[in-house]
Amino acid sequence: MRSLLSTFVASLLLCALPGSICAQIFVTNSGTGTVGEYSTSGEPLDVTLISGLISPQGIAVSGENLFVTSFAVPDRGEGRVGEYTISGAPVNRTLIALFGPSAIAVSGMNLFVGSDNISSESSKVGKFTTSGALVNRDLIAGLSFPNALAVSGNKLFVADFGNQNIGKYTTSGEPVNARLVPELTFVSSMAVFGDSLFVADVSLGRVSEYNTTTGALVNPTLVSGLDRPSGLAVSGGYLFVSDYNAGTIGEYTLSGETVDATLVSGLDHPTSIAVISASVADVSSTWTLLLLALTTILGLKARLPRQA
Repeated sequence: MRSLLSTFVASLLLCALPGSICAQIFVTNSGTGTVGEYSTSGEPLDVTLISGLISPQGIAVSGENLFVTSFAVPDRGEGRVGEYTISGAPVNRTLIALFGPSAIAVSGMNLFVGSDNISSESSKVGKFTTSGALVNRDLIAGLSFPNALAVSGNKLFVADFGNQNIGKYTTSGEPVNARLVPELTFVSSMAVFGDSLFVADVSLGRVSEYNTTTGALVNPTLVSGLDRPSGLAVSGGYLFVSDYNAGTIGEYTLSGETVDATLVSGLDHPTSIAVISASVADVSSTWTLLLLALTTILGLKARLPRQA
């Protein structure tokens, strides 16, 4: 029984560390130039966690840091990748400077960034370290607006918006199948879970499911009836979908059943989302959880038989 109590208390105290909450959704709002933070239950935690951005596009999370692509001088295509803590504090607002930044993905200590380089009329995916060091600026070149990226293991999936296809590459840039999923319309976001590749289509207002190995279509209308799906993320066995025009984030099962189509609402043109299952907690929650743990322990202790 003591072992049971110890395990129970330890699990509660882990979530009760200063700042810890169960899960968070981070969303970029291009209309307000902000990144908002919400719980996976839909409660607003900080709707302006990060502000002062110009048309933020992609977002990725690694450990306790957020990486956000946005513009510095939009009319000249000048952009950047900024690094922030998950509490919203800036680490480096211009970690990486590049033209036309769009999608971003992270794997280990590496960042993959899609850009539409209007100065040379060349679109590409570049590879950088999470410290901002250049690894390969032309990791995957010859694209036409790579606006969605997803990483799974050592494989990188690239949505080539202009050429209307999804290519599969290694994280070192070697092509596995440059036209894994061809003849698409307008892909806005992707997410990978196991052997499932979830793809949001702006023009068709739906999320489709494909096989990550063969590119075969599994379900063309996994989630349908959306206005303009813009961001996808998978966490805890659920699929989260942001809708650019509706200003919402919906939650669905991986089979496509609706959990809450308006889990989060009132957003201003959300472009991308990232979800994490745990992070550093809010101090105000610490004492509540500690009190809950203590109350539970006392209640269990009162039921234990007295030893002779």
